[in-house]
Amino acid sequence: MLRAPWRVAGVLLHGLRGVVMALWIFPRLDAAGRHRRTRWWAATMLRCLGIELRVQGEFRPGAKLIVANHLSWLDIMAIHSVCPEARFVSKADVRQWPVANRLVDAAGTLYLERESKRDALRVVHRMAEALQAGDTVAVFPEGTTGDGRELLPFHANLLQAAIATGAPVQAVALRYAEPGHAVSPSATWIGAETLAANVWKLARARGVVLHLTVLPAEASAHADRRALAARLREQIAAALPG
Repeated sequence: MLRAPWRVAGVLLHGLRGVVMALWIFPRLDAAGRHRRTRWWAATMLRCLGIELRVQGEFRPGAKLIVANHLSWLDIMAIHSVCPEARFVSKADVRQWPVANRLVDAAGTLYLERESKRDALRVVHRMAEALQAGDTVAVFPEGTTGDGRELLPFHANLLQAAIATGAPVQAVALRYAEPGHAVSPSATWIGAETLAANVWKLARARGVVLHLTVLPAEASAHADRRALAARLREQIAAALPG
């Protein structure tokens, strides 16, 4: 299967382009220029793996908190392809990943030590500051990747940043499909599977389609965070195949 090695080579080459972009091009650009480059880089990475992105719905302009289900390392690329200004909250150990850490830093990522309640409070404050400054922040409240068939419980703590600032919340439903499978077995990234193994699995797949559904924004001011988390989870579940 000659297609797979070529795709992997394309992913590696495009990853290096991203590092060059982050280190030497981004510092010379304004915010709009960085967003254009981010959108291009993210969309191109999906194409390198032969993944077709289909988008339904639109993100509202201005500050907002994006809440999405989590299936793959490609989820960030998918959202950046449509909303390049999004600043993601990510686990702190991503900073130890070679090459990828440069890209993640350049995107204005907020890092969280998941095991520390004190650090979660710090990140909520950082998120609130970003939202008050007009930024878009994105979180995966499941806290880890799922298998695409059933949503994991949503953690509500990080939603407090939107509630405290009155920023609107916009849910996003992500689904990877491929011929013969409503939920793609090639795109899931769970358990102890390495990133390299997952890239190879995706590179060998045919006809993977990434469905990204942007749901209507809703107000968060004065909401109960657990009730808000449950409502967002229900919205995303309703947008996914039963």
